[in-house]
Amino acid sequence: MREKKHEYDIPKVSQLSIFVGINYLITIHQSEIEPLVEMFQLCKSNEKECETSMGDSPGFLLHSILEALVSDLFHRLSKIEGNLQDLEDEIFDERTKSAKAKEINLLRREIASLRRIAMPLRSRIYEITNEIQKFSKEDIISYYNDVDDHVDKIIETLAEAKETIEIYKDVYYMLGTEKANKILSILTIIFTLSIPITVISSFYGMNINMPGRIEAPSTFLGPYTSMIEVIIISLIAALLMIWYFRRAGWMDFG
Repeated sequence: MREKKHEYDIPKVSQLSIFVGINYLITIHQSEIEPLVEMFQLCKSNEKECETSMGDSPGFLLHSILEALVSDLFHRLSKIEGNLQDLEDEIFDERTKSAKAKEINLLRREIASLRRIAMPLRSRIYEITNEIQKFSKEDIISYYNDVDDHVDKIIETLAEAKETIEIYKDVYYMLGTEKANKILSILTIIFTLSIPITVISSFYGMNINMPGRIEAPSTFLGPYTSMIEVIIISLIAALLMIWYFRRAGWMDFG
């Protein structure tokens, strides 16, 4: 089964072995399993709760243990569903600026970990259901059928969650790619618009008197006529390029 939280609330898988007999039930696990610890502490402090959990047979006690583990899975699953809803709001919100790749990957890991727990659990419960009646005088098969239904629901919900997080992953990377392409388009346009003034100013620097040098022959706009001419020509070239870019649809960033 599992437990013990890892960093970022990623569940850590831990094997749980259970031995059942006519008048005993033994559990063995390498690390602490929170639902079992909580169940043990509750039975230790509350005699009525202890009687409710243990029932009249080891078979009923095993059902209580399985129910506690499955309930914990439901609790984690509800948190995942809440995280998915929050993630959906943030991914599709254009005002969101923070990166979500890490959160998406962590949520994918958590879903994958829970699926590795839930998938084998269904077959184990089916096997237990076929054999457990011999360890109890009362009819407890219906209890195990309920647990089996709960596990099926968990598996179905995890499958939906897996599909949903994969969709969010694709949408997030698609939106990120689109945003990067817009940035590259803007930088490309800015660079392209700078080409005319760069080319013209290079000729101007080599062959035309700059302010502070010998006055140029053309002075009808004053001593800086040549510089004004270069600026006007560069602006005209840039405006023509902008007009062409908009007409071609290259500056549609909406």
